[in-house]
Parts: sequence; structure tokens; C-alpha cells
Amino acid sequence: MKTPRVAPATDTPSSQDEATTGPPRPRGLRHNTRWLMVFLCFLGMTVNYVDRATISISLPYMTDDLHIGPEWQGVILSMFFVTYALGQLPAGALIDRYGEKRMFAIGGLLWSLVTVGTGFVRGIGTLLFARLALGAGEAPAYPSCAKSVSRWFPARERALANSVWDNGARAGTAVAAPVVTALIAWQGWRMAFWVTGAVALLWVALWLKTYREPTARDGLSAEERAYVTAGGARLEESPAEETAPEEPAVRWRDLFRHRTVWGMMIGFFCLNYVIYFFITWFPSYLVDARGFDLLKLGFYGALPGVVAIAGSLLGGWTSDTLLRRGWSVTRARKTCLVCGMLFSSVIAFAVLVPSAMWALALLSVSYASLAFSAASVASLPADVAPTPRHVASLGGIQNFASNLAGVLGSTTTGLLLGFFHHSFVAPLMLSGALCVVGALTYGLVVQRVEPLRLSAA
Repeated sequence: MKTPRVAPATDTPSSQDEATTGPPRPRGLRHNTRWLMVFLCFLGMTVNYVDRATISISLPYMTDDLHIGPEWQGVILSMFFVTYALGQLPAGALIDRYGEKRMFAIGGLLWSLVTVGTGFVRGIGTLLFARLALGAGEAPAYPSCAKSVSRWFPARERALANSVWDNGARAGTAVAAPVVTALIAWQGWRMAFWVTGAVALLWVALWLKTYREPTARDGLSAEERAYVTAGGARLEESPAEETAPEEPAVRWRDLFRHRTVWGMMIGFFCLNYVIYFFITWFPSYLVDARGFDLLKLGFYGALPGVVAIAGSLLGGWTSDTLLRRGWSVTRARKTCLVCGMLFSSVIAFAVLVPSAMWALALLSVSYASLAFSAASVASLPADVAPTPRHVASLGGIQNFASNLAGVLGSTTTGLLLGFFHHSFVAPLMLSGALCVVGALTYGLVVQRVEPLRLSAA
């Protein structure tokens, strides 16, 4: 008996000509609603990362109050990633089913309340619980943003749009350093959690009031709809995509049959291992290894995040420009992925320079290069999903793997610091090596960047 197949989505360009031609780009604010929607995603991710970075900046100042020994610090940082990583898998499927607006709002409400609650913790046990709950609340953020861009943007604008919301990670990290340190200096570490959690609640209200589905009556003008649809926006399921009654539905686990999916998972694991060094251990590196005080930490600690914002936008612009110039999606995406990952390996050379400023420069280049690649990483779920019903699921799958790096990276760095007497040489060398592994994975393991052809069992 012949195994039935599910054809690729009909609203995704099947050739390079379709990806680079079509109706002209609409002009005027009324015909560019999609950019407002991605800006809302950017704000959400910014608040998301401020809230998760608050613990990293506050931890050196929480240790005395909560009696946290060095052996517990890595565990506390890693607990967030346990539920955050595991939460990616159900979050992606739920977003595909119930929509990005509803699920992002639910997640935002949970993580904001947990952040406020962290300001009331009295010991290691309650702090560990708060970290687990924060990870669960923040899990829908990434796949929600990826789903939103897949529905609102044509393929030739997808990488730049993804770089916009993904820059929320850099903006949040950069904003957190001066803001959280100022709050700690003003009223202590508890105030830092109360204020950042309250800001998250304000974003949830803004999201619910302003974000619209692209299929809503007031969502798209006729001109913008024609533009994004012709360009391959995964606007909505079309009748042609529905599985025929006699064919079984494609199962979620069928996505794991493909080498490209595993390449996406491994590559993003390597990329996020290094990114999460900046989110978790970077403040401690500046304080312990380079002797920064609170004032220097607040000022210089923001620099890598600021530089990375430019790197992310450059990565999105480069990938989309290559597409418009006739490069295939495969060649454009993989070129940006491999080059960015290779350049990010300069993080390992930070251990060789005696000057703190030179080390900071190398770390900034590394972070910017990771962000350069991340714009194309965020585009892959929409590029390879067989139907719009799989975009958030694929986003959740690759983000699940990437955030295992948060669990392992935070803990591994803590263990290496303990074994090598608080030296950051081994952690930074390992990070540089994983950058090279990530480049090789995106170059050799990921195959053609095109909609997967899934066999239904």
C-alpha cells in the first residue's frame, strides 16, 4: 500500500522567481500594518529578556541575603531553562492550534506575576520554584513571534522581520544591565524584580489591545494582503492544504524524521549555548575575572547587547537582500548561518588578552556574530514548515533543543569555574569550540531550505 504524502504548503514560494516577484511593496502606514505587529513582538521579547536577565544581574547581590553558596548559583540559573526548554514543545503545538495572540498573552501574564513574586522569595527553595515557573511562562514567546512573522511577512522580508523581534533579546539584555543595576543601587535587588515584573504586566495589556491576527477584517489592507500573499506569507491554511478525509493527519513526531530538523536543533543548541553565557554568566565574568564594580558593570555590561542589535539587523538585511538578488533560499540562509557562527568563535580569544577592554571588544564581536546568524535561524521554521499549521511547532522544536543549552551551559560553566578555581578560560574556550560545531552543522547537516515533504503514517 502506497504511503500517502502531504504536499508542501501552496502559499509558500516553490521557486526563486515566486519569492522575488509579485505586487510592488505597498507604501504608507495604513498598508504596512505588519511592521507594527512585529514591533509589538519586539517589545514583548525585550520585556521577556529583561525579566529573565534580572536574576543574572541581581544574583551577586542576593547571595548574602538568601545564603546562596557558589555551588547553588549555577543550579539556580539553570532551573529556568529546564521548564523553558520542555515548555517549547507543547507551546509550539498550542500556538498552532489557538493562535499566537492568545498564547503569548497567557505566557506574558504568568511570567510577569512570577517576576514580581521573585522579589518576595526568602530562601533557595522558593527561588528555585520561581525560576521553574518563569521558564514555563516565557516558553510561548519565541514560537509566538516566529508564527506571527510567518503569517504577516512575505519570504523576502522574513529574515529582516525576524531580526527585529529577535533583537528584543539583545535590547532586553542591554536595557537590563543599567536599569537593574540602578534599581539595585536605589532600593535593593527585591525592587528590581518588582519593577521589571510590573512592566511586563503593562506589555500584556498593550499586546491584547493592539495585536491583530492577519486574517481579521481590520488586519490587512487589500494592497498589503496581495503583497504578502504573493510573496509567500503563511497567512492561513488554504483548502488545498487540508488533508483529504481518506488520508490520515500528519503526526507531530513526523517532523523528527528529517535530517534538516535535526540540523536546526543541533545548530541552534550551539548558538544558544554561547548566547546564554551572555545572559547568565557574563555579569559575573566582568565582576570576577575583570574586576568591574557596579558602575562599570552597568555601563560596559550593556555594550555587547547594543552591538549585537546592529549585528542582528545586518543579518536579517543581508539574508533578505541575497534573496532579492536571486540567491536561492538555501544559499542565502546557510551563508548567513555559517559565516555568523564562524565569526562568533572569537569569544575563545578573550582569554588571551590582558586588557579588559580588548576582552569586551572580542565578546561584543562574538555576540554580534551570533545575532547575525540568529535572524536566519528564526526564519527557518517558516521556510521549511510543510504547512502553516507546523510553523510554531517547528519553532518550538528547534527552541527546545537550543534551550537545553541553557540547562547544560549554566551548570557546566559553574562546574568548570569550580574545577579551575574560578577561571573563565575553560568556559570561554568551550564556547568558541561550539561556535565552530554550529557552523559545520548548518553547513553540512541542514539540507535544502524548503518546505519539508512529510509522509503520513
